[in-house]
Amino acid sequence: MSEEAATVAQIDLALVDDCIERFFAVSSARARRFGRPSEELWRVLRRASMGGKRFRPRMVLTAYAGLGGTDAHAAANVAAAYELLHTALVVHDDVIDRDWSRRGEPNVAGSFRDTGTTGGLALPTAEHRGVSAAVIAGDLALVAAARFVEASGVVDDRRARLLEILDDAVFASAAGEMTDVDLALGVMPSVDEVLAMERAKTSVYSFEAPLQSGAVLAGADESVVAALGAFGREIGIAYQIVDDLLGVYGDETVTGKSVLGDLREGKRTMLIAYAATTDCWDDIAPYLGDPDLGEDRAAELRATLETCGAKAAAESRIAEHAALARAELAALPYELAERLEHLVSELLERVR
Repeated sequence: MSEEAATVAQIDLALVDDCIERFFAVSSARARRFGRPSEELWRVLRRASMGGKRFRPRMVLTAYAGLGGTDAHAAANVAAAYELLHTALVVHDDVIDRDWSRRGEPNVAGSFRDTGTTGGLALPTAEHRGVSAAVIAGDLALVAAARFVEASGVVDDRRARLLEILDDAVFASAAGEMTDVDLALGVMPSVDEVLAMERAKTSVYSFEAPLQSGAVLAGADESVVAALGAFGREIGIAYQIVDDLLGVYGDETVTGKSVLGDLREGKRTMLIAYAATTDCWDDIAPYLGDPDLGEDRAAELRATLETCGAKAAAESRIAEHAALARAELAALPYELAERLEHLVSELLERVR
C-alpha cells in the first residue's frame, strides 16, 4: 500500500473511532437515567470495544475506497457497524468458552465477576453476575451494529442490501458458533468440517460481509460484490488456518497469543483434525486438552504434529486458499485488486 493510501486509511479509521466514541458517549448519558448498574455496563462495554486493530472496518474501507467511494460519513458508520458486531460476538464467545479474560485483562464477564467478589459476593454468585452482564452487553453491541448502518444515511435499496449482508453475517456466525460447541463435544471432526465451522463462525463477518458492504456502499455492480464475497471466503479460510498455526507455532511476543492455550484447551483446529487421521494420534491424544500441559510436553506435541504431516498440510491449505482468493482479483478494478493483493501477501508473510 502506498504512503498516501496508508494515510487515507488512518484518517478513515479515525472517523470510525469518532463514530464509536460518540455512540458510547450518548449511550452512557442515557444509562445515567437507569442508575449505577446500567452505567457500569456501558462503561465496561465501551472498554471492551476499544484498542482493537479495527480489522473489519479496514475491510469495509478498503473495498469502499478501492471502488471510488467518497462519502466519509457513510463509510465510517458502516465500518463501525462491523466493529460493534465483532465486539458483540467476542463478548458472547467468551461466555460460551467460560473465559474470564481477554489479552491478559478481565473481559466483560470477568470485570463484573471481579467487582462482585470485591463487593462481598460469593464466587458462584459473582460469576453468575459476570455471565449475566456479558450476555446483556453482547446483546447491546449486536443491536448497535444495525443502528450504525441506519446512521450512515444510506436509503432505499442500498440500505436494505447493507442490512441484509449484516444479517447474513450474524446468521452465519451463530450457526458456526453452535457447530463449534457441538464439534467440541462429539467425535473428532474432519478437516473440512473444522474449516466450514471456522468460515461460518468468523470468516463471514470478518472478511466476506465487510468487503461486500464496502462495495454495496460504493454502488458497485453485483458481480463485483459477488467477487469480493468469494475473495473474502477464500482469504478468510486461509486466515483462520494461519491463526490456528500461530496458536501452536507462533511467537507470543509478536502474536500476543499463548502457544499453549489451544493445546491445553484441546481446540479442534485443522492441525488436530488432520493429526487424528494419522498413526501419530496415539502420541498426541493423551496430552491434548490437559489444562496443566507444560512447555516441555507442548514442544513434543509440536514436533509430533510436524512429523505426522499436520503442519505441512495446514501450510498447503493456506497456499491453496490464498491462490483461490487471488484468482478472484481478476474480476475487480485494478486499484482495489492491488490493495487486496497486498492483504494476501501480508497474510502469507505471517507464516514464513
